[in-house]
Amino acid sequence: MFRSIVVLLSAAIVPFVQAEDCPQNTQEVALAIKTLTASSSCKFAIRSGGHTPYAGASNIEDGVTLDLQYLSAVEYDATNNAVNVGPGAQWNDVYDVLEPLGVMTTGGRSSTAGVRGLTLGGGISYFSPEHGLVCDNVREFKVVLADSRIVTASQTSNPDPLTVLKGGNNNFGIGGLVIYPESTIQEHFKALIKFADRIDENPRGSAIVMPVYQSSAGADLILNAYDYAEPVPRPAAYNEFLAIPGNISDTTGIRNMSSLAAELAGATTHSVYFGTLTFANDLRVMTKAHEIYMDVVSNLKVKGKGDWQIYVLYQPLPPAYWRQSVAKGGNSLGLEHFGDQVLCLYQPYISWQGAEQDALFEGAGADLVNRIRGYAESIGADNPYLYLNYADKTQDPLAGYGAESVKRMKAAAEKYDPVGVFQNLVPGGFKISTV
Repeated sequence: MFRSIVVLLSAAIVPFVQAEDCPQNTQEVALAIKTLTASSSCKFAIRSGGHTPYAGASNIEDGVTLDLQYLSAVEYDATNNAVNVGPGAQWNDVYDVLEPLGVMTTGGRSSTAGVRGLTLGGGISYFSPEHGLVCDNVREFKVVLADSRIVTASQTSNPDPLTVLKGGNNNFGIGGLVIYPESTIQEHFKALIKFADRIDENPRGSAIVMPVYQSSAGADLILNAYDYAEPVPRPAAYNEFLAIPGNISDTTGIRNMSSLAAELAGATTHSVYFGTLTFANDLRVMTKAHEIYMDVVSNLKVKGKGDWQIYVLYQPLPPAYWRQSVAKGGNSLGLEHFGDQVLCLYQPYISWQGAEQDALFEGAGADLVNRIRGYAESIGADNPYLYLNYADKTQDPLAGYGAESVKRMKAAAEKYDPVGVFQNLVPGGFKISTV
């Protein structure tokens, strides 16, 4: 489990600042915050993993970026069975330390995602069906407040921002990617719906269905990610998927967490768009969503240039996730209000090269989300929740947490940041003051 994550509500570098000038420890971050807030007009940004793709999320023009790259230490505490993680760490840093020790934690599925950002956004893990979201497995946070004080948020000290957590083990089990022709999509949707409906029977299983097109390959494909947290050959949880004939390739096997996370690492040399929405675990919505996806892809095949690719992710969002949250003290996401509804989390992920194509590809992603949302609403299968870590800058994920959570978050912001430093001087990210 996590023992401590240092949370700084801002961090990055001044343009052209030398790497050695970045904060080296929590005290230096506190000093930076104190210095920056001495002026009521100096805007700044915070960068840890830098995984969010849009401009301004973890950097700033005409301001200061605090870069947390040196606060990336990962230390395992065997006595307390906990791991201390710096906010500048990426998940591959965490797994590289834990795997040789034979332990594991509930962490990100992409090796290059930052620990801080994923955790504060909720965080979906391969272990989530059994252990809950990443944020629900944090024992304590170390926080630099707007007035530069360093405090610990735990169940016994400053509990307002706390969410609690537990980990797994090193022998991750069966996992990998399987590729199929696009013509089999209906079988995959049906299998995914059954998998999601039965996730309580197989809480160690995870599945994602991803239609994909890559300009370099020139083929419409289905890429499925299967991960089961026990070394069981061909787990029964995947029977419906495994019965689908015609797979083109298969990397599944007994794997460790670092190798699985590396398979889902995002592009680092391309511009990226992603957005999200949530809808009912409903074949009608998935079928229509794929129809819209194929229409959007056909347009991109004509207009897109150079190397580009598009993935769309369909993944279960089952009640098991929020039952774990409630059992561990709760969080701000508000998912428990959906009761026993089984939901589907949807994300288009598009990458391309060339700023002249930004409008084309960003528009394609927004078009996908808007058209699918419209259809889901028309049949009463929509849902207000937006997963913050997948949200586009034009979306408002905090509003989807529900009135009660928004009220609680605003009260905490008023208590710990009464002058609104992180609401006004840190423009990046999603702000509770605008909800």
